[in-house]
Amino acid sequence: MKRKSLENEECPLARSLEAIGDAWSVLIVRQAFAGDRRFGEFEKNLGVAKNILTVRLRKLVALGVLEQVPVEGSSYQEYALTEKGCGLFLVLMAIRQWGEGCGGDNPYALVDKRDKKPVRPLAFHAHDGRELGPDDTELIPAAEVCRPAKRK
Repeated sequence: MKRKSLENEECPLARSLEAIGDAWSVLIVRQAFAGDRRFGEFEKNLGVAKNILTVRLRKLVALGVLEQVPVEGSSYQEYALTEKGCGLFLVLMAIRQWGEGCGGDNPYALVDKRDKKPVRPLAFHAHDGRELGPDDTELIPAAEVCRPAKRK
């Protein structure tokens, strides 16, 4: 049975899952943030089959998450995160943060490069600075959002 595509859905979450909703795609992006740029690096560090990696890399390039760039002084190409791909940083860190709460030992800690101190957990904040949880938020039509008046 063929899976229904979500790319034309109204919901931005559904559209996003169509783009990066499988584990290999998310892990490829994670490795790109970790510095992997070449096919062989992704293959080795993920332990993924070549055919699966090829399909996922092509999809991520087609979606504008990664781009192929020439390797200086070589005829080879490597993969680099695009601006759109870099936009996934918060998404991946939120998934990571959630996963840390699921138990198990974690061999790595997310720290500030400058002082090596742990970063604060991701959270949503209201316009007045209050931290918001699921019970404090709701989805409403964008046209109904109260926006501050523009200054003249």
